[in-house]
Amino acid sequence: MKITDIEVIPIFPRLASRYAERRVDLYGIDCRVVYKVHTDAGITGYGDMRVRPYAKPSRDAVAQFVGLSPFDFINDHRSAVPSGLLCALYDAMGKHLDLPVHKLLGQKKRNAIAVAAWTRPASPEIFRDEIKRAAAEGYRVFKIHTCTYHDVFEQTRLATEVAPESFRIHYDFNHNRSLGSALPIIAELERNFPIVGYIEDPFDKSDIDGWKRLRQQTSLPLIMHGTPLGGVQELIYGLADMYMIGGTLEDTMAAGWACGRANVQVLLQFEGGTLGKAMAMHMASVLPTHTAHSINLDDQYAEDYTTETIPVVDGASPVPNGPGLGFAVDEDALARLASQSLVERPTHVGVLQMPGGNTYYGPSYISPTNITGHQEGVDRGFRSSIWEDDGSAEFAKVHDRVKKEGVFRAD
Repeated sequence: MKITDIEVIPIFPRLASRYAERRVDLYGIDCRVVYKVHTDAGITGYGDMRVRPYAKPSRDAVAQFVGLSPFDFINDHRSAVPSGLLCALYDAMGKHLDLPVHKLLGQKKRNAIAVAAWTRPASPEIFRDEIKRAAAEGYRVFKIHTCTYHDVFEQTRLATEVAPESFRIHYDFNHNRSLGSALPIIAELERNFPIVGYIEDPFDKSDIDGWKRLRQQTSLPLIMHGTPLGGVQELIYGLADMYMIGGTLEDTMAAGWACGRANVQVLLQFEGGTLGKAMAMHMASVLPTHTAHSINLDDQYAEDYTTETIPVVDGASPVPNGPGLGFAVDEDALARLASQSLVERPTHVGVLQMPGGNTYYGPSYISPTNITGHQEGVDRGFRSSIWEDDGSAEFAKVHDRVKKEGVFRAD
């Protein structure tokens, strides 16, 4: 079986209806690209991935792979192969052999994979609603990045009000702090909020001492996103309790097997729709210690181009058993999503209200760290929001001043 053509199809699926008032926050999440691999055996493989709005994936970039066999990409190590294309190649291989993709990766260890809901950084009130939504949809873990312009303690307090007892938050700390600022924040979260279950990337990965010292002082599992030292060295140093593995397929699986030998949990994060999540389910099913959750973006969309989506029941999704990735494609739906356009950001300004009573305006979200000089998470009691153009003279006045001055404090 040889590859005869690779189509590269940008698509723009509509986001979930709950995001209608969050167009600034979710900008670009509706930008994905589908790879459609044609073969001389009459088999077509599909895969997709999220891309940045400014990215321009082209057919020319993958033309070099035409004429090769999809089987040339087993456990591939080439960084030039986009993850969405690799999904499509495995989809074609599995269909050709009438086998699910996990049969091409190893021995399946489990039939279902724990999965996490996700959203972009959100105000405490919106985060509370997201937790309630996710729990109702069957999720038991929610991943979100903390950020400089929302108060993580207020987010957590409101989430606790609506979450089931077994629900857990996975906070990504953005690898931008020192031990002196991260430790008291994590200690307070651990002490007062049992809903906090995981802390990802509290420090830069080069801060080996910070990782080791924090791990000695908290019982919350620490997650390191990526293994820049190759995987084994991180295990030797004992830097984290869990590792979010990625990179090329070869690197991902090698790190997963190494962690399995060391009895250390791993987790995957795949940014795509139904087919991207399907690939993650196949990979996670064969990794010995992928008993943590997988993070995917399929819950962000109101529509997809597969005829079915992947359910979430009791916090987990089943590993597909059909040939290839396990899902059929609706070509009409694919064409419709390809005909749609990226939802642009609305005209807006950012508003920051500090606890002392001062109000600031800026081109978009304003971080209190830019006002106080503190590291993320130290400031408390502030409110940061987006003011979309409402047609008022007041908005026009503020927007015009922001364009001229940048961030300013209200008179």
